Amino acid sequence: MSEKMYCDPAEMLEVTVQKGIAKASTSVWKLLCLGFLAGVFIAFASEGSNMAAFGLFAKPETYGLGKFVAGLIFPVGLILVLLAGAELFTGNNLIIAAVLEKKVSFSAMLKNWIAVYIGNLIGSVFIAFLIVQSGQLSSGASLLGGITIKIAYGKVSLSFVQAVFLGIMCNWLVCLAVWLCYGAKDMTGKMLAAFFPIWLFITSGFEHSVANMYYIPAGIFSKSVPAYAAASGLSAEALSNINWAAFFIKNLMPVTLGNIIGGAFFVGMFYWICYKKK
Repeated sequence: MSEKMYCDPAEMLEVTVQKGIAKASTSVWKLLCLGFLAGVFIAFASEGSNMAAFGLFAKPETYGLGKFVAGLIFPVGLILVLLAGAELFTGNNLIIAAVLEKKVSFSAMLKNWIAVYIGNLIGSVFIAFLIVQSGQLSSGASLLGGITIKIAYGKVSLSFVQAVFLGIMCNWLVCLAVWLCYGAKDMTGKMLAAFFPIWLFITSGFEHSVANMYYIPAGIFSKSVPAYAAASGLSAEALSNINWAAFFIKNLMPVTLGNIIGGAFFVGMFYWICYKKK
């Protein structure tokens, strides 16, 4: 009889626990480096999805189709993280399963999260800077630059509750993608497992903290380019609201909180309760 090419949920939990043990024992320096790479990969996916869909985003009647198209491109970011090798904060929320198994301390999990989060931030902002400085956002008579600014404005305009709830739903799906990837035993299976939940979160318009480390800084950098600012159609007052304080306080903090709840609680803890808790 041929070997089974996937794990059942109980086996996925075991893989998740073992991955959590390995991640929690990784040095801070290595976590920062691998976190940087994950930030780069997610930023590339964010820019690529915008490039594919910005013309559709520009019209209300095709906005949903634009999200659908963007969702086809964005999963490449997580696939690179999982298969090329990198450390992504949102996926690492699943380390909670190893903590609940008493195989990893809470402090070791926090060390991992903080180091990876910092690495993700540096990598994402680095690519945002390179993209804007490269002139890439001049595509479509600078419409891509304008859409980049409008995306950032929409994200910093969310209420705290909206940002938390959108963050919860996002990382619920992202951690399910990682969970399913852990259950596949070949590369094709892992790619397919990661693809569909990420496609769904992008199409739905949920909030991912690491993706926003690209989207909002890219908007901040872009608004200083007159052609991009003009293409956005936003007022001077609206443009002034796209700033670093708004990025961290109005979006990144609540979205990160929501991501932790969605990934650690609704995926990691729920599956541990279902399959391991005595």
